[in-house]
Amino acid sequence: DIVSERREVSESVLKKAFSTTEEDFLSLVKKQWMNNPQIASVGTCCLAGVLHDGVLFVANAGDSRAVLGRVERGSKRASAVQLSNEHNVNIASVREELYALHPDDSQVVIMKHVSRSIGDVYLKRAEFQREPLLPKFRLAETFEKPILNSEPEVTVHKLQPEDHFVIFASDGLWEQLSNQEAVDIVHGIAKRLLKAALHEAAKKREMRYADLKKIDPGVRRHFHDDITLIIVFIDSHLVSKSPLPPYSIKGGVFPR
Repeated sequence: DIVSERREVSESVLKKAFSTTEEDFLSLVKKQWMNNPQIASVGTCCLAGVLHDGVLFVANAGDSRAVLGRVERGSKRASAVQLSNEHNVNIASVREELYALHPDDSQVVIMKHVSRSIGDVYLKRAEFQREPLLPKFRLAETFEKPILNSEPEVTVHKLQPEDHFVIFASDGLWEQLSNQEAVDIVHGIAKRLLKAALHEAAKKREMRYADLKKIDPGVRRHFHDDITLIIVFIDSHLVSKSPLPPYSIKGGVFPR
């Protein structure tokens, strides 16, 4: 709706879309606070892609990832090009960003695996750091600045005829497969991607893939992180033409 309303796509438009989503969820939390206080602890990573006039905008908040599959002319193999950056505290630059924002609190980086998200208002608004929120979500000391934020990091990529597809996936996939491994699988047979990730998860748990598949999905979360992915195939013939269709939207929200 925001894109349609402004009749353009830009970094500011995408950030506005994220902030609007965040504000709407905050409003919901306020309405349900007394009857369902734990909603204040609910959050999600968000990764979105918008294609406009041959340019792909990727907006990311959290540790999901967008990876482009590119096949150079004369080559049979697709190469991987990462289009987004993760906001995971295991990454040194993310930890440094958090330390810079919270110089008086060296423990802030261990509160969440990610530094950006939609929701998680209990780590953004001190007013929710009280009963009836469960004690495990309440901090020993209050905070003045939000510990997490919802602003996405936006990257811009001009599509080329060699660009064949983009993989949008949650961290559950990337914990099992590298960018190149995922691109190789998609370039071959797309359905093998998820199966390959689950095979790797089973191997790490020293169990058979067939046995892993038999485990109830709710219990299986203890064996591997949830995996959500979207693959967008690009029509290279369409990319080489002008003018292109005005815009199309592909994206995903990945609950943790």
